[in-house]
Amino acid sequence: MRALFSAFLGGLILASTTLANAQDIDWQTVDSTLGRKAAISGDVHRYGFPRSDLKVTLDGVSIAPALALGGWLAFKPDHGGTMVMGDLVLLDTEINPVMSKLIEGGLEVTAIHNHLLRATPATFYLHVGGHGDAVKMASVLHDALAESKTPLAAPTAAAATPPLDLDTAQIDQIIGAKGHANAGVYQIGVARRDEITMDGMAIAPAGPMGLATGVNFQPTGGGKAATTGDFVLTGDEVNPVVKALRSGGIEVTAIHSHMLEEQPRLYFLHFWAHDDAIKLAQGLRSAIDKTARRAN
Repeated sequence: MRALFSAFLGGLILASTTLANAQDIDWQTVDSTLGRKAAISGDVHRYGFPRSDLKVTLDGVSIAPALALGGWLAFKPDHGGTMVMGDLVLLDTEINPVMSKLIEGGLEVTAIHNHLLRATPATFYLHVGGHGDAVKMASVLHDALAESKTPLAAPTAAAATPPLDLDTAQIDQIIGAKGHANAGVYQIGVARRDEITMDGMAIAPAGPMGLATGVNFQPTGGGKAATTGDFVLTGDEVNPVVKALRSGGIEVTAIHSHMLEEQPRLYFLHFWAHDDAIKLAQGLRSAIDKTARRAN
């Protein structure tokens, strides 16, 4: 009983410390430094940096930024400061200049890899992590992004987009989760049921921190769609998901890590297909069923 009380008390102390840290962070200056307002989920402030400057095609599909070119940074208060995680979308010529700025500023590079195959031009994804003062890290990240052609000006208000040419209600029913439209792309997040931690702290909410399986559909007409995204997997789930996707006619394009010290150890599996949207949803659901998904 004493041990349970001590654990409960420790949790309260950690929660109150995190709350105090959140109140101490100058979020207005972080917003100003990064040139945009954050999307706030719980105590996470997430900033989007889509590569709207790039014209990328794959298998005859013109890739919308929201489908596979959406760079992002997420800031989360933790004990003793702020954690930052993110994924920067870069051309090959931009990787080393951006990396140099990150290293000079004391941030960590945690992964560099592809998500897609055969895309023109080829794009790469640099994952970044760090812990410290939120404003200082935002300044380093801004300077690093400035070494690329990532648009840094505050985004203009999005024009109204027409309804998606997809049966999103049926896709939701098949996947078993509710999605949302974002700049011409239908996006669904499926969280894991196990807690993911780093340095003893839960990394949550999962979606904004890049730790939920993400499924994206871009309609291409006639009931068809391009789909891509990533599965968040433990090691024993990787090959069952690979087999399920391939059985559903969905290409596996990358398997890799995004972080360095998370628990449990996670692997991220990226995929691509262009086919009937309902058929794709069914293939994706068969793969999702091989994972420890959270019940809705």
